[in-house]
Amino acid sequence: MKITGLHLLLSYTCTSECDHCFVWGSPEAPGVMSLSQIGEILREAAIYGAVDFIYLEGGEPFLFYPIMVKAAEEAKKVGFKVGIVTNAYWATSQENAEEWLRPLVGIDDLSASADLYHCDVIAAPEVQRAVRAARKLSIPVNILSAIPPGEKGEKLTIAGVEVGYCGLMYKGRAAVRLAVERAKTHWEEFTTCPYEDFERQERVHIDPLGFVHVCQGIAIGNMNRQPLSEMLSRYQPRDNPILRLLLEAGPVGLVKEFVVPHGEKYADACHLCYEARLHLRGRFPHILAPGQMYGAGLG
Repeated sequence: MKITGLHLLLSYTCTSECDHCFVWGSPEAPGVMSLSQIGEILREAAIYGAVDFIYLEGGEPFLFYPIMVKAAEEAKKVGFKVGIVTNAYWATSQENAEEWLRPLVGIDDLSASADLYHCDVIAAPEVQRAVRAARKLSIPVNILSAIPPGEKGEKLTIAGVEVGYCGLMYKGRAAVRLAVERAKTHWEEFTTCPYEDFERQERVHIDPLGFVHVCQGIAIGNMNRQPLSEMLSRYQPRDNPILRLLLEAGPVGLVKEFVVPHGEKYADACHLCYEARLHLRGRFPHILAPGQMYGAGLG
């Protein structure tokens, strides 16, 4: 097993406070990576040797534009492919959109979030401008749109790029604001994690506090306490008490092993898992961290 992708959460700060946000991003959310942190991540990724792709995410990475651009430049110098995920708030005009993107010519992917949780319409004007600008500058561009599980989005093309749909997962803010109306499955049916294969892990997220997540809110360590290359090389999910149970019995395993209080029905496996982890944070503070992932700030 090799980790080939590092997703850097440059900040939890965002222009929006979307109901489906995994990381509880908002205008008030604190925390931003420093250039020295990013440099250390890139050095450790090179030492580890298997990383191919660096993604810059958030929150909204364009809010910290100079840091984002420098991070992209440095990652490319090291030889990594680079992607950026954005809500395209900055594309206030076509001319402006091109100017924002021009220093990023050479990156390997620009992914624009475009769904009804971000805006009243999927094809928001900002997204359209961002896509057109990226295509004009020959920056590969994708459009990501979250929809409830089991639903199929209509075929839609924005500025010549087809919208790609992904299933909404009920963790983070979505577990609080969106899950109740979708809670229809008995909790004992969630015996597997349908979204992550922790024994074949291919990517991790790294946040401004140094936590390294295999799933948002499940940390395998903190790079401020242990070198990232060492952490990734020694990663053994069955040595982690949370991951071991998820591998063996899914979210149901967490509930049964630790006698976690629970309801009868849940929206999906993420919903039950997230609710169980909320109850277990005091017992596993270094794994179920930071508080930001659980709606409790950076603590």
